[in-house]
Amino acid sequence: MKMRKLKVVFILALIILVLASCSSTPSQGEVPLTEAEVPRVSLEEALTAIQNGAAVVVDVRSPEAYAASHIAGAISVPLDEIESNAAGLDLDKDQWIITYCT
Repeated sequence: MKMRKLKVVFILALIILVLASCSSTPSQGEVPLTEAEVPRVSLEEALTAIQNGAAVVVDVRSPEAYAASHIAGAISVPLDEIESNAAGLDLDKDQWIITYCT
């Protein structure tokens, strides 16, 4: 169990490090147009939100990659599905949606 938690923390830290290289973000309510505009979250913020039930983690990789390994509790919504039908996704829009792809 301890190893699993360490793996989750490592994966989240890696995601944050990769995404943190860009600092500009769009105003609240605006859709980011580039990767650089995607809002970033610290590992601590993400873990707290997930533990409190304030956030849902969405794995945007392929179904095969998700099946091979994923963050505990993450749901699979492949990126192409998000890009083609973002409005039709069955996600609680009032919850913080944290996506990851690596």
